[in-house]
Amino acid sequence: MTRYGVLNDLQDTHPLCASSLMCWLLLRNRLSLRSIVRLTLLLLPFLLVACSAVSRHETALRIASSASLTEKRIDVPPFILTSFERVQLTGHVAHLYIEGDGLAWLGRNVPSLDPTPKNPVALKLAAQDSASNVIYLARPGQYSKLTTDEPCPQKYWTSHRFASEVIASMDAALDDVKSRNHITGFHLIGFSGGANIAVLLAAQRHDVLSLRTVAGNLDHVLLNQIHGVSQMPASLNAKDKAQAIRDIPQYHFVGGQDEIVTNAIVQSFIHASGPTNCIRWQVVPSVSHDQGWAALWPSLLKRSMDCPDR
Repeated sequence: MTRYGVLNDLQDTHPLCASSLMCWLLLRNRLSLRSIVRLTLLLLPFLLVACSAVSRHETALRIASSASLTEKRIDVPPFILTSFERVQLTGHVAHLYIEGDGLAWLGRNVPSLDPTPKNPVALKLAAQDSASNVIYLARPGQYSKLTTDEPCPQKYWTSHRFASEVIASMDAALDDVKSRNHITGFHLIGFSGGANIAVLLAAQRHDVLSLRTVAGNLDHVLLNQIHGVSQMPASLNAKDKAQAIRDIPQYHFVGGQDEIVTNAIVQSFIHASGPTNCIRWQVVPSVSHDQGWAALWPSLLKRSMDCPDR
């Protein structure tokens, strides 16, 4: 299988899961040690992913709890999306964060069985946001599954991660949040691949007031070309909608130490936008793709978002 895209987290594992399984098998089935070892080696990849998913969910709950963000499930067929929400003022605007690609790959050619992020950067940013209404939205397959009992197909965090049906489900999730809380408008914040989705949403909605991206994959065609990985023809590209949203106030942040999403990606998007006074960008020297953003976020969030001479 060819790897589509390069964004990924490192997998989290829990050694107790493997040892507990071995003990249970010895006691339950009286198998020989050699048989246990063989069976454990066979099951270990699946076991580690299962244990890792539990640990990653617990990490998210701890981060969300520190900021009084409450977990919810949003049914938007064919997906069930996970959100963490703090709504203190109904009938007002909301800051809405969209997560990155998460644990999409275990190796260059090995897709993950569960894309739930080990390091949920967008959630960490949301936890640093003091706004009255803060919403975090995970991507398909992260923390939850399809609206049926079927597992979420791997294509939705690999080749089809930005497919039209994914964007439609995220759009429906925003409608759900808006309806439940009488939200009057959204300030969108997208991390990594979540930035691509934020742009695509802004291009088709009329309630997006501003857009911020952090290490944003705003041109996945160029990104995959730079890293020498397969293109994703089934996925929509933010760059193609750059001109359509050029009158929306935007701020794009690039990590000075980011070796994945470099400044070239943001510049490609800005060039495609055409003449506009609404787009700003900044290289933040001290941060990498997924490290260092949360500590700086309260100050970065205060950057001016107006459109001079608009």
